[in-house]
Parts: sequence; C-alpha cells; structure tokens
Amino acid sequence: MIIYCMKKEYVIRSIDASPDGSPYVVVSLSSTKEVKEGISPQSPFNPKVMGFTNMNDMMKDLNKMFGGMGGMAGGVTAIKLDMHEYKQMNLSVGDKVFLELTKAESLGV
Repeated sequence: MIIYCMKKEYVIRSIDASPDGSPYVVVSLSSTKEVKEGISPQSPFNPKVMGFTNMNDMMKDLNKMFGGMGGMAGGVTAIKLDMHEYKQMNLSVGDKVFLELTKAESLGV
C-alpha cells in the first residue's frame, strides 16, 4: 500500500454561518503565503459591492470580479464543519491551521 500525504498551512480569514441555515459553519482559509504577501481574497459569503459609471467600466470591473472568484491567486479554501467540530476546535479568525490530505492507494487490487 502506498500512502500519499500533503499538508498545507492556512490562516482562518472568516467564519460564516451555513448559507442554507443548516447547523454548520463555513470556515474560509487563506494560505500563509498569501497573508504574508498581503493578498486579501474575498469570501464567497461576503460579496463585494461595486459601483459603475458607464458600461465600459462595468464590463472591466465584472471581469475582474469574476476572475478572482475561481482564480488560482487569491483564492479562498473553504471547509464546512458541523457545530460540534467547530466548538470543539475553538477556532477564531486569524488562527493558523493545517489542512492535511491523505490518500491510500493499494497496488494489485
């Protein structure tokens, strides 16, 4: 059996109630590299209000806004935790956390 593991360090950017009203919270994370570089991603649950003076400005600003939503740089990693997990971990905005992904792969199955 081969085990692949990846561990990344993040900073908690925001903690939001579940948008569907279920007993969960959505924790938005930014990589520590983005925080050190001063990149401030927009949480998908706190939309940015934009004003427009003409159609050309509107199209430019919309492209910028949509480009940042799923783009590689300045993206937001979000995880959904039930209330028990959230309270047990005692998470706060600004805390450093680690996200670990592990994948086990068996050979010859």
